[in-house]
Amino acid sequence: MSVDLVGFLGVVLVAYVVPGPDFLVVVRSATEHPAKGRAAALGAQTGLCVHMLAAAVGLSLIAARSPAVYDTIKLLGAAYLVHLGVRAVLAARRAARERAAGREARGGLEDGADPRTPAEDGPAHGRWRSGFTQGFLTNVLNPKAALFFLSILPQFVNGGGSTSRQIFLLGTLDIVIGVAYWFTLVTLAARLRAFLARPKVRHRWELTTGWLFIAIGIGVAAAA
Repeated sequence: MSVDLVGFLGVVLVAYVVPGPDFLVVVRSATEHPAKGRAAALGAQTGLCVHMLAAAVGLSLIAARSPAVYDTIKLLGAAYLVHLGVRAVLAARRAARERAAGREARGGLEDGADPRTPAEDGPAHGRWRSGFTQGFLTNVLNPKAALFFLSILPQFVNGGGSTSRQIFLLGTLDIVIGVAYWFTLVTLAARLRAFLARPKVRHRWELTTGWLFIAIGIGVAAAA
């Protein structure tokens, strides 16, 4: 297989660095718990595997050429992003009310920093499953990920070989790069956990990421 690997790697790196739904899910999960961040990263890359396999056998081409199928996937993805956002906003407001009630019970004393994050209160298996599910659904319900394999990968495929095989190999390289990138990002984001454990900071973080999810979801739905 003779392809422009340098050009392909450049396109892939740019695609990962530009923030999108996957970026937000992985970073938010990592600041809750490193294990959840890694699970979200693996979930996102598993969703990418689905798009890669679909592109290799031509299923994504059918979906892209069928407005009804494409819009359905798009709206499902938008609804899921809004769902994540609403959950984050409601959780932030609920936590704020609980802190206010706690301060009142203590006679108005200010809360101290809580070293725990919400995700740490549950079992490890539950954290991993939650992170993986969020990462997977966010990616697999994003038609732009499917279109990446349909529009970008063919530009680097050598017409003299098997198109499906070359898409599979390039897609595998994309996924490996993504795992390395996401795990590095998780390590960096996890370092912010102590800072984000402060009640006021956590409240603003939850509200910000929640509203970002909602805004992205609404934007995706409006473009459908």
